[in-house]
Amino acid sequence: MSVKSNINIQIELDEDKMPERIEWNAPDGGVDGFQEAKGILLGLWDGQEKSALRIDLWTKKMMVDEMNDFYYQTLFGLADTYTRATKNEALAKELKEFAKDFLKKASEALEKEQANQ
Repeated sequence: MSVKSNINIQIELDEDKMPERIEWNAPDGGVDGFQEAKGILLGLWDGQEKSALRIDLWTKKMMVDEMNDFYYQTLFGLADTYTRATKNEALAKELKEFAKDFLKKASEALEKEQANQ
């Protein structure tokens, strides 16, 4: 017998239809009340079309250093997911190294930009 479960995402838009507030919950995952988030990266795989579908949103409250950390943690986490799905630890290790290099370069770029202001 199959069971259905919901993950709910609510996006509050400003007058320019830009995300002002992002909230989510997952009652079956132990997150009953809505939790606020500054950003969301949602990827879906369309098996019939063989293509990825994405929803990438963030609020104005999300700072660049937070975005850098968000992308780093996402890339690093994707490496773990890739290992579980494919058992290809060598390629996952390369992705983790890329994620570390990405964060280093992103942080250096932000520091340089802040120093020039």
